[in-house]
Amino acid sequence: MSDIRHSLLRRDALSAAKEVLYHLDIYFSSQLQSAPLPIVDKGPVELLEEFVFQVPKERGAQPKRLNSLQELQLLEIMCSYFQEQTKDSVRQIIFSSLFSPQGNKADDSRMSLLGKLVSMAVAVCRIPVLECAASWLQRTPVVYCVRLARALVDDYCCLVPGSVQTLKQMFSASPRFCCQFITSVTALYDLSSDDLIPPLDLLEMIVNWIFEDSRLILITFLNTPIAANLPIGFLELTPLTGLIRWCVKAPLAYKRKKKPPLANGPITAKVTKDSGGTDRDSHLLYSKLHLSVLQVLMMLQVHLTEKNLYGRLGLILFDHMVPLVEEINRLADELNPLNASQEIELSLDRLAQALQVAMASGALLCTRDDLRTLCSRLPHNNLLQLVISGPVPQSPHAALPPGFYPHIHTPPLGYGAVPAHPAAHPALPTHPGHTFISGMTFPFRPIR
Repeated sequence: MSDIRHSLLRRDALSAAKEVLYHLDIYFSSQLQSAPLPIVDKGPVELLEEFVFQVPKERGAQPKRLNSLQELQLLEIMCSYFQEQTKDSVRQIIFSSLFSPQGNKADDSRMSLLGKLVSMAVAVCRIPVLECAASWLQRTPVVYCVRLARALVDDYCCLVPGSVQTLKQMFSASPRFCCQFITSVTALYDLSSDDLIPPLDLLEMIVNWIFEDSRLILITFLNTPIAANLPIGFLELTPLTGLIRWCVKAPLAYKRKKKPPLANGPITAKVTKDSGGTDRDSHLLYSKLHLSVLQVLMMLQVHLTEKNLYGRLGLILFDHMVPLVEEINRLADELNPLNASQEIELSLDRLAQALQVAMASGALLCTRDDLRTLCSRLPHNNLLQLVISGPVPQSPHAALPPGFYPHIHTPPLGYGAVPAHPAAHPALPTHPGHTFISGMTFPFRPIR
């Protein structure tokens, strides 16, 4: 590598960057012939940092800066390289060598250039770059993934009105990238503050993607070899947890966002009218998204069983539901219940539905006692009470321990059959079943 470095030092910045890609292409191509997963050692990474990210090797030396035109030319060189390289394994390892965070001073330059490269790939539809970015998102800590998501949202949903149409086209170009993008976006916009509510254009695009083909959000899960224990600090296999957070918190987050109108006559009326229209649009989108999420959850039982993961892998972690419930409780307390009763009711209804379907399909692994403890501090909600206190028949899946929520299509005890003890309580009236999801009924229980 030292000989290559001395050769590159005699070249201008763009020629050196192009040549270092050429040398590393040859280097890793030969490595891949002897090992399917070659280790990226320090030498190639240092060459990339010095001649692509312009981070000087000598301590104390001033970093070089490319002007805007040179940076654009560098992005074109990189886009062309990934487009022309036909071997996916070589593309992936070069992309990883370029953009995997190293925990050093080059990471800021690395992330800045990555955001611009992926943004350019979206604009000119360079699918190989998008596929490499999807793999990068899957194996990179979430703190870096949200930085890439932020860069793309700024470029296509905030800076230029109407540019989101270009990003929408990625649905057919690279569904795998879209799945990872949704996961990182839901990690970025957690609705914890008004600034972290997703822009309306972004929300509409994601909802339409999922509504058009709900399997989109399962692409990573369905095409990835999975261990029972997932790594901590990385993006989840699906965006389901983040999407549930969006649907459940949205009514309360948007209610919190509303501010009392100022007494400025017709201007105030116009602003209030425009804001009301935007709120109506967003509420409809969240309702549509909630329906799609429930439909995906109902599909998961089949996929988990096919992968022999039913009862062994929770795609929605109970530990992630705990902060969600705490946030709902805090928002409900923060908002005046007298002025936000409808929003609180809607939020809790969505939470109850998501929990019930997730547990029934095996996506959320927890006991009814866990759920009761989790939801004990929430405001009263009839639907949520039915979910946490309804009967739980024994699951036909031996992998699930007793007390875990059953397969969604298993009828409850006594459903369509003669009761085991018909005369046990002859004086008590029979209450009708309250249907929540087709095929699953809950007998009436008094609220204690």
